[in-house]
Amino acid sequence: MQLVPLNSKSEEKEFIQFPVSLYRDTQNWIRPMDADIRAVFDPEKNKAFSNGDCRRWILKEDARTIGRIAAFVLRTTHKESGDTISGGVGFFECIDDQKAADMLFDAARDWLNEQGATYMDGPINFGRRDKWWGLLTKGFDVEPNYQCNYNFPYYAGLFENYGFKTYYQQYTFIRNVFDPLSKRLEYKSELVASDSAYSFDHLRLSNFEKYASDIIEVYNKAWVKHEGVNELSMEQGKAIMGQLKPILDEKIIWIAYFEGRPVAIFVCIPEVNQLLKYVNGKLNLPGKLKFFWHKKTGRNKKLLGMVFGVVPEHQGKGVDGAIIKVMSNVLRTERKYEIIEMSGIGDFNPKMILVMRQVGGTICKIHNTYRYLFDRTLPFERMKSIR
Repeated sequence: MQLVPLNSKSEEKEFIQFPVSLYRDTQNWIRPMDADIRAVFDPEKNKAFSNGDCRRWILKEDARTIGRIAAFVLRTTHKESGDTISGGVGFFECIDDQKAADMLFDAARDWLNEQGATYMDGPINFGRRDKWWGLLTKGFDVEPNYQCNYNFPYYAGLFENYGFKTYYQQYTFIRNVFDPLSKRLEYKSELVASDSAYSFDHLRLSNFEKYASDIIEVYNKAWVKHEGVNELSMEQGKAIMGQLKPILDEKIIWIAYFEGRPVAIFVCIPEVNQLLKYVNGKLNLPGKLKFFWHKKTGRNKKLLGMVFGVVPEHQGKGVDGAIIKVMSNVLRTERKYEIIEMSGIGDFNPKMILVMRQVGGTICKIHNTYRYLFDRTLPFERMKSIR
């Protein structure tokens, strides 16, 4: 076996193409978009390069590619903990061979160690945690959502046999939009409805800047204290929203207000993998024609919950139930979608798990984020729960 660092366009092409042959006979795998993978490793498109770096390798046996991996290092400064160097691996694909996997992990470990990292998390993204994060350990019979990892069941053994341990798990909840809400959520909704200071509105593309600003404001207040979640500048947030604009559906993005100020958000988008699975990883002219044809003919019946959050001062007041109730009423009336999946709910977030169960969601997928400590004598600790 030969480990090959990526140094040419042909090697980069092989890095992208390898999963196509690996998953050829896997029914539920959906090929990621080639452009999305390339963007992760493009310094002009990925802002993570401003405070980090990455390396990639493919593993070959004779002339055949049998594995790939990327290693990432991020250098950040926090007010409380000072300077930190975070290491991670991602975009791991490999045949069912522990020696092959070990060679890939060793290459990543050695490079990260040279960069000053003391651990490597994986599989993770070189960038935001809402993309390419975690190893699928449950839900192999369910199609992956857009920019979410899908892998073979044997991958968990490759990670764990090397010495990775589960740092945290992220759950994807699924529910039929026509199923009734729990009595608890109905009660919460009634509480908020009796207070005239609260109001609700959905995104309106005619005033996109205003609603985008409201969503970013709530996101920063509700999520930035979570480990691994960085504050979004208005510029960054609007850029993300702008990228999503072509697929946005106004009536599945809701904001709750208290006395006119945004206090909660429930952001969903149509699950575009249900359309992209027909384009074979490329939005060239034939791909675009296929995408818009399937979009026009209403092939997508699934929603993806992107972000749900309530600012701290309004948590525990029933706003979560009220905004879910508003969304539910619209979905039942519009009847455009049948299924909703909410992904990325960490096992460290018991409040959000409770909300998902009150909604009537069941866990359909689990993604593990593993951690490997370079000093093997140190005690391992899982991510602490949010209180």
